[in-house]
Amino acid sequence: MRKALPQRRPSETFNVRFWNQNFAVTVGCYPDGTFGEIFINGGKSGKHVEGTARDAAVVMSLALQHGVSLQTIRHAVTRSSNGEATSILGVIVDQLQAAS
Repeated sequence: MRKALPQRRPSETFNVRFWNQNFAVTVGCYPDGTFGEIFINGGKSGKHVEGTARDAAVVMSLALQHGVSLQTIRHAVTRSSNGEATSILGVIVDQLQAAS
């Protein structure tokens, strides 16, 4: 069952460079500090990469709101043979994990 976020909630914005471009990432949190939503903005509006990043943020937000842990998402994303994330979502999850 989805755990709704309060109307007003703390958030943090940071920048990520991936796919040779900059992305602004905003993370909204529940009152206890756990992550509940992700917004990814970047690239040129209307480009496929921006749409892919935004869609990834929506899916990750839904997963978090339905109780999927950040660690589970981190384990599920595609990684290269050396363990590095291969998608914008993976890079963001890695940064959030490192910050928490």
